[in-house]
Amino acid sequence: MSKRMSRVIFGSGVLVRIFALIGAVVAGTGQSLAQGKPENWQLGFQKGVTPIAYQIESFHNLLLIIITLIALFVLALLVIVVMRFNEKANPVPSKTTHNTTIEVLWTVIPIFILIVIAVPSFRLLYAQHAYPPADVTIKAIGNQWYWSYEYPDSDVSFDSVMLEDAELEAARKEGFEAPRLLAVDNPVVVPVNKVVHVLVTASDVIHNWTIPAFGSKIDGVPGRVTQTWFKAEKEGVYYGQCSELCGIRHAFMPIAVHVVSNSVYANWLKTVQEDEEKARKVLLQAELKRRGITNVANTEINPDRQQTQVNR
Repeated sequence: MSKRMSRVIFGSGVLVRIFALIGAVVAGTGQSLAQGKPENWQLGFQKGVTPIAYQIESFHNLLLIIITLIALFVLALLVIVVMRFNEKANPVPSKTTHNTTIEVLWTVIPIFILIVIAVPSFRLLYAQHAYPPADVTIKAIGNQWYWSYEYPDSDVSFDSVMLEDAELEAARKEGFEAPRLLAVDNPVVVPVNKVVHVLVTASDVIHNWTIPAFGSKIDGVPGRVTQTWFKAEKEGVYYGQCSELCGIRHAFMPIAVHVVSNSVYANWLKTVQEDEEKARKVLLQAELKRRGITNVANTEINPDRQQTQVNR
């Protein structure tokens, strides 16, 4: 690479402008993301709402910087080799076979880079498996192709099945957002700012319980119980999907988690044992209030809502 070219690339602020543009695009896209679900043209992760998700995103950003710098460095070396050591520019090639300084550097620098990566990596790995005491425990059971949930401490259990298109329209008329391929008839409900342990298993084949905004992803294996945890710090509705190929309808067994206030959670937990429709109305009122819709008290559940049927 000529000195002139080096000045153009590295000395004129071109790289600074490029990184500033990339940063602005990433920041702007992140701010526009809807909470708890993917968006068209999304760049980067879904916005995290748990301590683990924050750490995952921070670690990802660190790795992105490191690999970008490495790629630019290798690109610069390639350009230098092409420009300075081609036959025309360098007709008499060097016969140098060893350079102690370079050999030490290309050994020590990668070791240092790996140490820089290893420290936050092990910190994140430890945090994912250092389970704090649980405030709520839920058991998730993967089936072909829906989820079953149990609240062992409250004697509550139900199936959670994806809403078909006709059911989506009914749910939206009631007031739910109900995104296609993500909304379910019976969502998981947890309180905000509480530690939730999720025990995951399966009844037939391997499934995977995943909520990107929580940083939670764990296999459900028949005959075994695996475990993950999260502590959602913001109220909202968060979606995920089975992330292990499990059959023909693998793409149609979503996961929906409503994170609500402690009072709403207590009310839902009480009513769901008595009347599922009343419990559904509790969730609807909480969602409408969160979205700033004021006529919560007048909201009624659609009596003609179709009930999802599952062939077991």
